[in-house]
Amino acid sequence: MTENQSQQVRALVDEVYRTQSRQVLATLIRLLGDFDAAEEALHEAFAVAVEQWAREGVPANPRAWLVSTGRFKAIDGMRRRARFDASLPDLAHHLELTADPVIDEGEDSVEDDRLRLIFTCCHPALSPEAQVSMTLREVCGLTTDEIARAFLTKPTTIAQRIVRAKGKIRDARIPYEVPSETDFPDRLDAVLRVVYLVFNEGYSASSGDSLTRHDLSGEAIRLGRVLVGLLPEAEVLGLLAVMLLQDSRRAARTSPTGDLILLEQQDRSLWNRDQIAEGMALVELALATRRVGPYTIQAAIAAVHAEAPEAALTDWAQIVGLYDVLLQAESSPVVELNRAVAVAMRDGPSAGLALVDAILSRGDLTNYHLAHSARADLCRRLGRNTDAAASYERALALTQQEPERRFLEGRLRELG
Repeated sequence: MTENQSQQVRALVDEVYRTQSRQVLATLIRLLGDFDAAEEALHEAFAVAVEQWAREGVPANPRAWLVSTGRFKAIDGMRRRARFDASLPDLAHHLELTADPVIDEGEDSVEDDRLRLIFTCCHPALSPEAQVSMTLREVCGLTTDEIARAFLTKPTTIAQRIVRAKGKIRDARIPYEVPSETDFPDRLDAVLRVVYLVFNEGYSASSGDSLTRHDLSGEAIRLGRVLVGLLPEAEVLGLLAVMLLQDSRRAARTSPTGDLILLEQQDRSLWNRDQIAEGMALVELALATRRVGPYTIQAAIAAVHAEAPEAALTDWAQIVGLYDVLLQAESSPVVELNRAVAVAMRDGPSAGLALVDAILSRGDLTNYHLAHSARADLCRRLGRNTDAAASYERALALTQQEPERRFLEGRLRELG
């Protein structure tokens, strides 16, 4: 095999890892009954794939091949370690007797495994922080650094949460299953929160060269559709709606060179009208139940933006009113910040700046770059260039995403 062919195979393996590794892991966890063993098996299977696919070609079903290879490697490893642990031979024999995953690796089986993994990671025996960290790591494959940025905390804190959560799942023998119909609604809140965090990381990546990570936002939308199929209640519908409506703007959010384009400057002809239509229909269904919550309200806000044919015709009064409702349903500094920006659009930059300064003075969003970026923009609009530059500098120091950094640097150059 030539060097070029070898590189092509490696690129294909990397692509399969990026798009299918979490599905493979979910099935391996079901088959092996242990997170760490499944993760080790996953990495061994991909290591074998790099060598074997180069020699023998890519299998017709890479995912099933990886599951089968990972399972075989796990069994083989247990046998090698049997002299140190008397329980391993029996376990290896039991795993060998289970059905070959290649036989039952259909799409339905994969979906079931993903749901089992989601609900196991979001089990009520785990703390809310651990639930989110586990699901982002195990279901979606985010690194501890990426999760830490989503939580505005340290990577070591996230790593410790994940280790403790795995130990809790193992020691408490938390079942790897989708909850019963009776328990399903109570378990849903944590799942929705996790899915939305995954979407947000894809919608606006916390670091890297790209503004978005469509693999993550697409994964969150896919998971949202699965949840709607299982439990089409208001907040499930609302979550899928807000993700579709926000994702509909993706093509207009960056220039051909990858630079950030603000909402008011976007070419709305590039917005995905199919996603908007689907999202709007879901919003109407959710609102009709009269059991709305934070996701449905956020979807309603996104719908107001989607309805405006141009930025100047946005109904900011309605958006501020919806943020008032959202603050009653789920009060948070970030929601307050978003409302402040909407107030600035309705009542002028001075009104918005007073609200942003009040939030920052409490210390709630001191390390949140978007708060400083919003303050800088409002100061710029008021002609307070020195204050604007200081806030842009602060936002730039906190930003690790290249398109946002270029945008902030451009604003600073405009200020001279």
